[in-house]
Amino acid sequence: LYEAALVEEAIRGGHSAAPTAVPGKSMIADHRRILATAMTRLRSKIKYRPVVFELMPPLFTLLQLQRTVEALSGRLINKPNFRRLIEQQELVEKTGKTTAEAGGRPAQLYRFRHDILDERPVAGTKLPLARA
Repeated sequence: LYEAALVEEAIRGGHSAAPTAVPGKSMIADHRRILATAMTRLRSKIKYRPVVFELMPPLFTLLQLQRTVEALSGRLINKPNFRRLIEQQELVEKTGKTTAEAGGRPAQLYRFRHDILDERPVAGTKLPLARA
């Protein structure tokens, strides 16, 4: 699970620190291993195929996309850098529609450009998914 960045490194030398997260119910059988394997495969596959868009609804905001990528990677991504990377890679296109889920200015809705898979043989994302 550590290699999949789902848990922190074990504490050694008899020193114990306060847990960073409150543990929930333990998983039965080998479900922890299955989850860790799935996360590792997703993180590997995203480098050469835009699998994150298979987890997204047909129309989404850039914030929703960013939060999904952050959940996959297990780390926070700087918002302006994320938006710049998305624009440079041309993986999404504006729909011209907006959403008003929260107060303030409505968010622009985007969709994945499926034709990008025909244009580029390797259409992975260059998002900062590696753990620092």
